Amino acid sequence: MKATPLLAALVAAGFGLVALPSHADVPAPQNTPYTPGALQIHVDATDLAHRIFRVHEVVPAVPGPLTLLYPQWIPGHHSPTGPIDKLAGLVVKANGKTLTWKRDPYNVYAFQIDVPQGASSVEVDFQFLSPQSTREGRVVMTPEMLNLQWNTVSLYPAGYYAKQVQTQPSVTFPAGWQAGTALDVASRDGNTVHYKPINYDDLVDSPIYAGKYFKRIDLDPGAKAPVHMDIVADAAKDLEVTPEQVKLFRNMVQQMYKLYGAHHYNHYDFLVSLSDKMSGNGLEHHRSSEDGTSPDFFTAWKKNALSRDLFSHEFNHSWDGKYRRGADLATPNFNVPMGDTLLWVYEGQTQFWGHVIAARSGLWDTEQAHDMWAYVAATYDKGRPGLASWRNVQDTTNDPTIAQRAPLPYRNYQSSEDYYSAGQMIWLDVDGKLRELSHGKKSIDDFAKAFFGMDNGSWTVNPYTFDDVVKTLNGIAPFDWAPYLRSRLDGHGPLIGGIESHGWKLVYTDKPSDAIKAIEARRHSANLTYSLGVSVGKGGQIGDVLWDGPAFKAGLSPGMSIVAVNGHDYSSDDLRDAVTAAAKDKSQPIELLVKNFDEYKTIRIDYHDGLKYPHLVRDTRKPDTLGPLLKAL
Repeated sequence: MKATPLLAALVAAGFGLVALPSHADVPAPQNTPYTPGALQIHVDATDLAHRIFRVHEVVPAVPGPLTLLYPQWIPGHHSPTGPIDKLAGLVVKANGKTLTWKRDPYNVYAFQIDVPQGASSVEVDFQFLSPQSTREGRVVMTPEMLNLQWNTVSLYPAGYYAKQVQTQPSVTFPAGWQAGTALDVASRDGNTVHYKPINYDDLVDSPIYAGKYFKRIDLDPGAKAPVHMDIVADAAKDLEVTPEQVKLFRNMVQQMYKLYGAHHYNHYDFLVSLSDKMSGNGLEHHRSSEDGTSPDFFTAWKKNALSRDLFSHEFNHSWDGKYRRGADLATPNFNVPMGDTLLWVYEGQTQFWGHVIAARSGLWDTEQAHDMWAYVAATYDKGRPGLASWRNVQDTTNDPTIAQRAPLPYRNYQSSEDYYSAGQMIWLDVDGKLRELSHGKKSIDDFAKAFFGMDNGSWTVNPYTFDDVVKTLNGIAPFDWAPYLRSRLDGHGPLIGGIESHGWKLVYTDKPSDAIKAIEARRHSANLTYSLGVSVGKGGQIGDVLWDGPAFKAGLSPGMSIVAVNGHDYSSDDLRDAVTAAAKDKSQPIELLVKNFDEYKTIRIDYHDGLKYPHLVRDTRKPDTLGPLLKAL
């Protein structure tokens, strides 16, 4: 650090520099039981008008210093996103007297308390002030439903592994509401449900969906490890699920079992919200998943086809991400920083299997599956200039901490969180290589069973490293897998080799696929990424602009809005027509009147190659192995 004049003067005058602590004064977690006793955690979730969760905890303790932690590093988020900003009203008492608490100045998630002599516990009260709108975060309480995530409504003692801290949880729900959760019910007292004791690690992994309009569907009738879909909805009419739809989800469960040959839970609950009020969600847990989608997901089934892989994706996480977890993600408690280096397995392979199982189970038909693979492949063919130049897939695993899913100005160039879909393409490539090396006798199904399909019924975390991935691949088909994977993770080359190795080609035509049409309809957008190099949202608002694409070079940027196209009021159809017309008359540019802040200007884009949308077509020179990959087992 260069000495400033003020700093130099202070040193010369004899003022020493104060060394700040390198870390907060919080006890490190030890793998020993929390012997004072089980935490009693009660949540009153009845204040729907104010959207407030009121928490009362009894924390057994011994006299002396006690540090209580609010969870910071949240599994599934892969980042320090614990909503400490929404904790309020913290009061701590012992023996009926209010105690002074102090927040650690270098760790805002840690609260320090002195437990007085003669006290055997402290009582903790606070409120979780859940978001009133999406501007403040994800809405988790509405007049019809709620999503209770235990990490938001509890404190736990520092100095211990989370699994070594026992809890006795209970919740008071609004009258008449029903709830779904992986927790087991011990007893009921009016509107209060007492759940069976569970360690804190598994408690945080067991959220609750509850609602006024509730439906439970059995997805594996007669199974020793039941699988249920627990649905809450904005209205009773949204709960209409047809037998044909139920059959597809039952197929999904069985296809996952056939893939892995083992499961890792004693029972599993899909916690589903059908809502325009409570924010959508997709969050994995070992014995459940949070699956938030639109109110008409079931009642407008065809329109919502592209949302169906949410369920196969989150279900797959029970194996990949929860049971088997990257070693640097398997932290002892929720306030030890996580490492995300293996998210290309955790999320990337789950993204892969989410698409494959959607096809195998019938949630997608073959055409829908092909359309979605084409859409993803095009992203890594033409839609990620950042990965081709300055960034690599491995570095994007840092994004949960870097960006925390905040909106980005140039998503395609920044390449945030591409470990999902880029990882998906890498694993498709791996499947092609396994088939090639084994002359069609082995595939990625063999890797899935070998890597995730053991210890049936166990839901104890089984960590892994990069070397474990390589070792398992070598056990299926010997090859120099480490450099093969590293070249794709650390390099800047194209990632569509898996499409080609499976006997297909990625092509572009002027006709959008049904998948593109559905994506545009859902987002109220015109996706011209592969032609004009821009995606335009509702009302002409410009979203992402392809770095160094035609629109970028002409001067368009995210945040602008298109007011007129070739002298006429903006519409998405007029914009597409203008691109088509410019391909026929190459002397005429596409003329856009755009608004940038309070300024208007005309931008002319000299582009004449027409509309371009991605599709898969067969390469008859090679055998079709994509068909077998997507075929039901």
